[in-house]
Amino acid sequence: MDNLTDQTIKRFKSIREENHYTQADFAKILDIKNSTADIERGKTKISGKVVAKLLQEFNVNPLWLFGESNQKKIQLQEGDVAPKVITVDTQNNENIVLVNVKAAAGYPHNVQDVDWYQQLPAFDIPLPEYRNATYRGFQVEGDSMMPVLEPKEWVIGKAINSLSEIGSNAICVVVLEDSVVVKKVRKNEDASTITLISLNPEYLPYTIQVHQIVELWEVNSKLSFNIDANSDSASIKQLQEAMLALTSEVRSLKS
Repeated sequence: MDNLTDQTIKRFKSIREENHYTQADFAKILDIKNSTADIERGKTKISGKVVAKLLQEFNVNPLWLFGESNQKKIQLQEGDVAPKVITVDTQNNENIVLVNVKAAAGYPHNVQDVDWYQQLPAFDIPLPEYRNATYRGFQVEGDSMMPVLEPKEWVIGKAINSLSEIGSNAICVVVLEDSVVVKKVRKNEDASTITLISLNPEYLPYTIQVHQIVELWEVNSKLSFNIDANSDSASIKQLQEAMLALTSEVRSLKS
């Protein structure tokens, strides 16, 4: 066990002891099965989900936990949904990581694991629309956002630091504590909640607590590979309807 890992384990254990929790009780708070014993023995790595829980429940500074800061606690701002890791290429320029459906299943649990991101494909788009901001690509799963977004299409999301940065009804990639979804986001009068809406009317809206959001990416474009040069008139009509719907969504994003 290296010195840095040993320090991280000691700091993790100190949080439990300062709050007078048993290993079993601490595990329940952090959504860990059974006990924190394996983490404290150095057998199990501290996941991004656990780091997020420590921040949420105890205001523990992740940088302090991993020995990068002397500031132990930070005040968690309501609606702080900024990326937990920024990816760069070999020239230290930001790039766009692609998170496919399979990778999305593990995304919430590895949201602060730099090594995990390095396993994902990444690229750069040399267009002015993708400058001066952080972007990430996500693959759409399921048909809940049809007709605008087809299953297996890709959306490019712009990083959002706070919910105050987006307007109501923006289409976003919402990273939750246990899943990644693409939905229209509607702000509520109760600022502690937001409603997630599917464009497909077969799926009902549902409301979540703001603190459940780990990251938020506002969709500004998509990559589609379903273009058929031999489409019949019905398919063309469907495409036109989809484009009209997309135009309407873009206008609502701008407003």
